Amino acid sequence: MSGTSEGPAPAGDLVRPTVTERHVDTSSRTSAGTSHGPPAPSVPSVAPGPPSGTPASPAVPDGTSLRTFHAAFGTAPLAMAVVDREGLVVTANEALGTLLGAEARTFTGRAAADLVDLASDARTWHAYREMLGGSRARLRCTRRLKHPDGHVVWAQVTIAPLPPQERAVLISVTDIGARRELQARLRHLQMHDPVTRLPNRTLFFERLSAALEAEAYAECGTGRIGLCYLDLDGFKAVNDTLGHRVGDRLLAAVAERLTRCAEEAGLTRAAKPLVARLGGDEFALLVEDSTGTDQLADLAESVLKALQAPFDLSGQRLSLSASIGVVERRATGTTATGLMQAADTTLYWAKADGKGRWTLFDPERNAHRMTRQALSSTLRAAVERGEFALEYQPLVGMEDGGVHGVEALVRWNHPRFGTLTPNRFIGLAEENGSIVQLGRWVLATACRQARRWQLDRPDAPPIFVSVNVAVRQVWDSDLVADVAKILAETGLAPHLLQLELTESAVMGSAGRPLQALQALSDMGVRIAIDDFGTGYSNLAYLSRLPVSVLKLDGSFVRGFQYENADGSSAHPNPADEVIVEALIQLAHRLGLTVTAECVETASQASRLRGIGCDTGQGWLYSRPVAPERISALLMSATCPQV
Repeated sequence: MSGTSEGPAPAGDLVRPTVTERHVDTSSRTSAGTSHGPPAPSVPSVAPGPPSGTPASPAVPDGTSLRTFHAAFGTAPLAMAVVDREGLVVTANEALGTLLGAEARTFTGRAAADLVDLASDARTWHAYREMLGGSRARLRCTRRLKHPDGHVVWAQVTIAPLPPQERAVLISVTDIGARRELQARLRHLQMHDPVTRLPNRTLFFERLSAALEAEAYAECGTGRIGLCYLDLDGFKAVNDTLGHRVGDRLLAAVAERLTRCAEEAGLTRAAKPLVARLGGDEFALLVEDSTGTDQLADLAESVLKALQAPFDLSGQRLSLSASIGVVERRATGTTATGLMQAADTTLYWAKADGKGRWTLFDPERNAHRMTRQALSSTLRAAVERGEFALEYQPLVGMEDGGVHGVEALVRWNHPRFGTLTPNRFIGLAEENGSIVQLGRWVLATACRQARRWQLDRPDAPPIFVSVNVAVRQVWDSDLVADVAKILAETGLAPHLLQLELTESAVMGSAGRPLQALQALSDMGVRIAIDDFGTGYSNLAYLSRLPVSVLKLDGSFVRGFQYENADGSSAHPNPADEVIVEALIQLAHRLGLTVTAECVETASQASRLRGIGCDTGQGWLYSRPVAPERISALLMSATCPQV
């Protein structure tokens, strides 16, 4: 029997004895029985004594010691052999013969290293040779041996030195095949999902980490890795309506289809993708040595197609779809955590884009998402640190050209990203609720500034300030109380404050929002509908809401363009003119005033003035500017046109 050539054998372990063996007298020997069978092993005539300081055990009688030890050695269930300093077997017991599939006496004189494959790796061979030379260390190693009948024997080989005067070592061999088989079964249970029989999350990350190791791509392979991260759409509804038993059977059926897709994808490659269930209704297909995004895209398409066919589960016919996040990149510099984060983000994109599809990871889109996350997480602290500032854009009377009011526009002076306009962070503030804190600061700062302008020009007509209000401010705070408190603290008259809400927020108002708007209107605060004409445009609400101003969306005003930015002529859009004129007439009939946004040219202003528009706002008059610039504009009788 010899060691197999299938794979490298594990290196041996050196084990130092914990108890020093006593020197024993081995001069008394007998030759009885040596003519029948293999030579008797050199054994001590007395049992080994205990360590110093321990009472000695009674010695075995000299007349029976050799026969007793020889019989014990020969009949011991542990496979053993005594090996001399040359590495040759002196004697072996029957258990070793049974284990290795040969007569024990045939081992005498043979090299022990050949019997148990000790020369298959350099470390074990070196340690073994040292032991034969007199080293007192022990050696233990695991070997994969081939039995003469063809089956494999996994054996643990232990080599221990005999007393120095014996000039030999004792080799013992233990069959550990059953133990290894049990360990393999336990590992399989630990590493596989019981419902789908697929590799579980633990095994998946083990394979992923191994695939990302630099050594795996040092000499061969593409050096790239790909991942399809899959989530079933609407699977929770299956569990909730049909029960978890049906849900588990559906997961098992999905696993079968994913496995077929992986097998088909691996037909033309050395290895097929690894399919794993990561938990719940989440699956992953890992592609090592991927050839590019096209390969991953083809795999994702095949998975979606495979899942389109209905599932028949004992009378239950179910249809479902899946969303897939696809990531493909170089393995160098990639971590398991980074790859999974990218896949999870991309899966979210696929869900947000409509489900039932695959989406490829986009670094630019991810950078934008990371920026949004960074902004969202620091919004509240930024308000406390005073990173926000207000700029103001004039609201100019179309008839007299004077500044009647200003709109307050918040800016974020971010220490990393520079000055940010509202479209970069207001939506985030509404999502995480910090819009209440930010909105309260904007309202107080704008009212304080409006009051300061009024005090600086006591003889001139005061201007009003217009502040944008998010609908969440109405729901999540007592807006009426906040406004009353701020007006009282700043001394600003209520009619000099205008609150702007978007059309979609105002037109759907009912209950608490409507009550708040009515209370503010009763207080004397002006209510304006911003971006009018782009939302619901439910005109029936205009007669019931406490609205005093309509702000026409800039998309209508742009239709009044009579000249381009370069001075060349441009034709106005007749439809826009008709719509705007009708809206202005309707508003005036209802007692409302109209402000036109995005007025950029003199021709637009002239046409708006001709059809009765009350107020204009846009770059024709001024961009949003600091409060000091507004103070300078207020010194003029009319607002200069740019």
